[in-house]
Amino acid sequence: MRASAWAERSDRVDVLAAVLGWMNDQLLKMLWLNDLVGSFVERVLGLPLDERLGASVQFYLYDVIKIFVLLSALIFAISYVQSFFPPERTRKILGRFSGVGANTLGALLGTITPFCSCSSIPLFIGFTSAGLPIGVTFSFLISSPLVDLASVILLASVFNWTVAIAYVLVGLVLAVAGGTAISLLKLERYVEPFVYAAHLADADLPEMTRRDRIAFAWQAMTDVVKRVWVYVLVGVGIGAAIHGWIPEAWIAAVLGERNPFSVVLATIVGVPMYADIFGTLPIAEALVGKGVEIGTVLAFMMAVTALSLPSLVMLKKVVKTPLLATFFALVVTGIIIIGYTFNAFGGLLL
Repeated sequence: MRASAWAERSDRVDVLAAVLGWMNDQLLKMLWLNDLVGSFVERVLGLPLDERLGASVQFYLYDVIKIFVLLSALIFAISYVQSFFPPERTRKILGRFSGVGANTLGALLGTITPFCSCSSIPLFIGFTSAGLPIGVTFSFLISSPLVDLASVILLASVFNWTVAIAYVLVGLVLAVAGGTAISLLKLERYVEPFVYAAHLADADLPEMTRRDRIAFAWQAMTDVVKRVWVYVLVGVGIGAAIHGWIPEAWIAAVLGERNPFSVVLATIVGVPMYADIFGTLPIAEALVGKGVEIGTVLAFMMAVTALSLPSLVMLKKVVKTPLLATFFALVVTGIIIIGYTFNAFGGLLL
């Protein structure tokens, strides 16, 4: 009887695993789309997929369509949820906590706000002016562009769920650790005085109807797509070029495991760039396909999204140099540590 029960349970687990695997491959990774695009490239465009041009065109068309479909659906769904957490309500929630718990909550709330590093700055000003500790606002500032629910699902569609979940965890740890360190260093005096003079409106929040929330989600989706479409097209283009035209030996020499400074180099290259994670994912996908270690790739992605040069310039307008330098040093150090850690254990993730 026990053997029969175990066999039945095992069969159910196998069926569930098969169903989840099919959903992951066909709905998330959209492998059917890859096959369809491959047929189009080969039969309609007449480009063999085993040659550079054909492989690059297939990579480009497949990734562009997949990213925009997933991005639109995910941002709509996430923004609908976000409609329950406008800035003033978020500030009130954060104001109930203190210490590491407040930093953790700030980082977690950052994951449901799909902002780029630059658009997070106004919220940083609002939260700080409302009296929240700057450590909490910095935890939010780090996690908001670095880790959001849409990027998690897109990461899973490109790599796998293990990589996506690991990325979320290390991103949250970085946000909490960075904010906590800034709190302990007591750097409030390096925030520009006008930030504390500004105030968010404290009016009662009108309750949104379902139609209002759908309209809000639709507007947020279209705003995000308008903001990132160029980065997606450029990012996929770079990824397609890497995928089809740059020899693995070249990439391995610069960013491969034989170069002990690959993580540092990837971080340095990523900081001056400005793009959402949606534009960096195709580049990351192509680099991993060329044999670059996952930690090096994630370090590049984190540097681009959390430490873009435009966001640092904007942040300099609201904080003084010692605080900006501390923030930069903490995040860069954290990214480099994360990169080398992932490289050491990357075999367990891919």
